[in-house]
Amino acid sequence: MSAPALSVVKLGGSLLGDRARLRAILAGLAQGAEGPCIVVPGGGPHADAVRREQAALGFDDAHAHRLALAAMGRVSDHLRDLETLIAIIRNPAAAARHARAGGLPVWDPADLKDDHPDIPESWAVTSDSLALWLATETGAERCLLLKAAPCPPGAGPEELARLGLVDAAFPDFAARYAGRIVVRGAEAHLRVAA
Repeated sequence: MSAPALSVVKLGGSLLGDRARLRAILAGLAQGAEGPCIVVPGGGPHADAVRREQAALGFDDAHAHRLALAAMGRVSDHLRDLETLIAIIRNPAAAARHARAGGLPVWDPADLKDDHPDIPESWAVTSDSLALWLATETGAERCLLLKAAPCPPGAGPEELARLGLVDAAFPDFAARYAGRIVVRGAEAHLRVAA
């Protein structure tokens, strides 16, 4: 018997604005509605604060990228406050093992601050592309992006980037990912297990 398929599930940081929906999504993931999965948090209002600070203080994109990674870690803490079954894990392989063992890991990308040549340090790369990077690293069969905005059905990576629903680097990361990419907008987030 083969192991169930692993998914990486990216939760848009803008979902923090709807705690009831976010709590329901996390409960569904904890109940196994999407099978074994690793959650990737968006940066949400914390990443927006980094953008404002960069505009005001003028630091470079590489520094802003590292601060945005820390913003994703802060959102991880918020998610754990909403769902007690969450374990925050930095190591991709450890997160995959935890998910396959029935846990609900949330990936904190803090270790990416130590420079990864395959990840450009710019605003072209956000948590959307990082979710694909993690899915590639862990061999996840599916990368699911949950967005607060409506998404056109069947849109490919290039169209999603053109519409501003994912970051500019997303098509490049998608080209390197062998699994299936699914994007769900606000209209169809999660089938919560009964």
